[in-house]
Amino acid sequence: MLVVQGVWAGDGLAFWAEDPAAAGAKGRPRHPFAVETGALTRLLLGDSLRDEPDPRELEMLLPGSAAAPLPSPETGVLSDVARPRIRSWRVPAVVLSPADALRAIPLHTSSTVRYWAAVTEFAGHLVRRGRVLPHLVADDTAEITDMWAVPPDTARALWRAVVIGGDAAHFRELAEAMPPACRAAAVERPSADVLREALDHFADAHARAAFTEPIVARPRTPRDRWLAALTASDPACADVPELRGLLAHWHRTVARTDTGTRVSFRLREPAPAPAPAPAPAPAPAIEPPPSHEPSHGHEPSQRPEPSDGPGSGGEPGWVVELALQSADDPSLYVPAERVWSGEPVPGLPPRPERELLAGLGRAVNLYPGLEPALREPQPMRLTLDTAGAHAFLREAAPLLQAAGFGVQLPRWAGTRRLGLRLTARTAQRQSAATGQGLGLEQLVDFRVDLAIGDETLSEEELAELVRLKVPLVRVRGQWVELDERRLGAALRAVEGDRDGRLPAGEILRQVVRGEDGELPLVEVDADGVLGDLLSGQAERRLRPVPAPSGLSAELRPYQERGLAWLAFLSELGLGAILADDMGLGKSVQTLALLVHERAARPTLLICPMSLVGNWQREAARFAPELRVYAHHGAGRDAALIDGADLVITTYGTAQRDFDTLKGVAWHRVVCDEAQAIKNSGTLQARAARSIPAATRLALTGTPVENHLAELWSIMEFCNPGLLGSRERFRTRFQEPIEARQDQQATLALRRATEPFVLRRLKTDKSVISDLPEKLEIKEWCPLTPEQATLYQAVVTDMLERIDSCEGIERRGLVLAAMARLKQVCNHPAHLLKDGSRLDGRSGKLARLEQLAEEIVAEGDKALVFTQYAEFGNMLRPHLARLLGRPVPWLHGGLPKKDRDRLVARFQDDPEPTVFLLSLKAAGVGLNLTAANHVIHLDRWWNPAVEDQATDRAFRIGQRKNVQVRKLICAGTVEERVDELIERKKALAERVVGSGEDWLADLSTDRLRELFRLDERAVG
Repeated sequence: MLVVQGVWAGDGLAFWAEDPAAAGAKGRPRHPFAVETGALTRLLLGDSLRDEPDPRELEMLLPGSAAAPLPSPETGVLSDVARPRIRSWRVPAVVLSPADALRAIPLHTSSTVRYWAAVTEFAGHLVRRGRVLPHLVADDTAEITDMWAVPPDTARALWRAVVIGGDAAHFRELAEAMPPACRAAAVERPSADVLREALDHFADAHARAAFTEPIVARPRTPRDRWLAALTASDPACADVPELRGLLAHWHRTVARTDTGTRVSFRLREPAPAPAPAPAPAPAPAIEPPPSHEPSHGHEPSQRPEPSDGPGSGGEPGWVVELALQSADDPSLYVPAERVWSGEPVPGLPPRPERELLAGLGRAVNLYPGLEPALREPQPMRLTLDTAGAHAFLREAAPLLQAAGFGVQLPRWAGTRRLGLRLTARTAQRQSAATGQGLGLEQLVDFRVDLAIGDETLSEEELAELVRLKVPLVRVRGQWVELDERRLGAALRAVEGDRDGRLPAGEILRQVVRGEDGELPLVEVDADGVLGDLLSGQAERRLRPVPAPSGLSAELRPYQERGLAWLAFLSELGLGAILADDMGLGKSVQTLALLVHERAARPTLLICPMSLVGNWQREAARFAPELRVYAHHGAGRDAALIDGADLVITTYGTAQRDFDTLKGVAWHRVVCDEAQAIKNSGTLQARAARSIPAATRLALTGTPVENHLAELWSIMEFCNPGLLGSRERFRTRFQEPIEARQDQQATLALRRATEPFVLRRLKTDKSVISDLPEKLEIKEWCPLTPEQATLYQAVVTDMLERIDSCEGIERRGLVLAAMARLKQVCNHPAHLLKDGSRLDGRSGKLARLEQLAEEIVAEGDKALVFTQYAEFGNMLRPHLARLLGRPVPWLHGGLPKKDRDRLVARFQDDPEPTVFLLSLKAAGVGLNLTAANHVIHLDRWWNPAVEDQATDRAFRIGQRKNVQVRKLICAGTVEERVDELIERKKALAERVVGSGEDWLADLSTDRLRELFRLDERAVG
């Protein structure tokens, strides 16, 4: 068995391979098991290397006897050497550049290569978080031996890893975990030294790969050429000695990995001035800041100048407290007073005062304002004036925190800011009950005020702030930050029109967009319709609407509230997204709305083909008085539209008959399963948006499946233009939330969409209390040896083809590879399509057999979903023989009447049954509450699609607890994509409470790791 090993060679990662089965001549110094470099290069990356590999013969220090070294444990070969000794052996090796090493590492699974994979992952994590610093290394320094060679008259522009705080603890763990063979080249070196050197190389490679464009497009000066070399493939550049010294000093200041403690800085605000004893005057709304000058030690360096403003004089100034803090356990916080007291503190080094002084010495390079404190023999705190405190907040604190120092700021820092408060009042306050609201064309009195936090400012107070010209001020007892730009914007706002009358709809648009020039809209106080709408609680505040006459259904309380909300928005001419969880009755609420309104004009309902019949049945059952026409199929007749109250069509028909449908005066357009229009650029999404209607309604349980652009597309259908253009939405919301997890952007998006999105969950007992529990279980299934062999063959074949392709061809190959790997995980016969037997060849099938027998034995019913019709065709007769009873099989090729017959029999027949279903054909629109078990046999890899399928059983009408099992082959692509799915779910949950295309864009490196066959895979 050939095993590839990785060893650090000082200037790159060297790979060598051993194969005991093909041992050459015995005897030193040549390693007898070593594989020649030509075969090794082809094994690593074939022709895809960026740089020509560097073949070398390395001297390795390896255990063994005088005759031969010990085979590595991965070979499985046992040695009979009783007392091995470390000896020198020469091995042919290939040294790859850091960029090529990053691509080669995920291919191989020896302990040494797995270790370097962890190191490269750590380096990439540091780069993604900005934990790297640029460097300039000259050839006349000792550091030249650490990096690749350049001409003698040049230097090298490099990135180096910054390992501080919690990263330092991980660094120490990695150093301790380094296999000895990873540092066995030439002379033996400490693992921390080898790791530090390698980490810098890999961080440099990751950082260069992160830049798509050069930092300086046209470098002219030596410093420009240094900046350009930081993003170029060649790091060579001219030497700039003064810059080199500055950068080296910067590194010494920031990068330390040898300590478990750090210096911490805590900013404390001045205490409020005590009220004067005799007859105090009313406290001023705005208090000038204290006038202390910065000082060191316990007392100010000079006496403060007297000030006429209250709060000055004897009021203490701002204080930065100094302390030591454990890097591994931030709760271990020791003030400087205690450090200097000499009292031993568990968790700190024996001489903590040395750590404190050393840390302050490094910090002063980043924060020169700290220098006065260092003049004290025992520095404990720093006293600042207001300008100094603001400089610490805005400038020093971010630098210190980024450099690994602890920083603690007041809770209000960065949260209280100057903004606008909008007050809107109707001429006569009216009830929010449906039918009594005002239209959006109604003129509303409004007023815009300036606000800081919860406080509204008058013009006089604003003038006082401008007069003070200070960046920190206490407003009614609360400290806030002000800056010159926002103060200028506030003055312009005061000078403009701050009150008047506008249509309620215009005010609504301003609120949703949330910005007015340079000042944000921080609060809205509105009454009447606007107040109910903008509260985000309209559904709770509205008077519930009971089931209207003509609706043959009893509405639950949450459905009555949903009907009131839908009618409320409809009267205002606004669109809505009804995003209730699957099974909570979106269809019955929609039909109730139609019956409640009894509009003179028809409603157009667009849905997937599989749901046309379902809507017809639901309408006939719950709203028998509605005239329903299904406009689809070869016999459709546009002349029948005028005589209908509800016209049902499919997305495909709506696109094909767009010219006909856009000419009808629709009262409403409803999109069911609205995730079908989540991609705004598709023809069906554009057709749905372009059909004119008075109002619009989107029904979906998954308003966000993969990314936030889907929410924009659905909102654009419901309320065109309300969220702005797609580009503005991307820059204001999508990129900050998805790329940076920006909480402010998340809150702003929720505030903007909350009035128009109603989402209730089945798991919320305040919504529905009589629905049973849902238990989700992941079943980890092993591969059989036959499956493992086929799996590895598919990976090897497909990766070679994927790596040599680009664009649409590459995407197609990636999706094809994933499909083939999933087929292998299902069963070898599924991949081979040879009609061979099924028994005993698949770990996943074995688990399905066990579950099916147990479910039937307990008298229960189960739904088994597969996305492959061909696999369902194989399974149906196999499961029928196993269970001794019929196994119904619902797939897309069945006529509608046969589908309905299978569903009705499953629901009504009391016999235990395993119902086999195609995920695409049966994942939506069916009510299968007779089942209390759901098994996902193969993963669709989109959580929303799986959840929709599960909700065929877990919905209203279910009386038993539902067990949901997802069968996953351990150690395969299925396990790794399951981990990605769990991370994907968080996006939708943060904002609003198909297919596999999102995987096709992964890099080749990520695909190698995704497809990799783990040793745990084979049972």
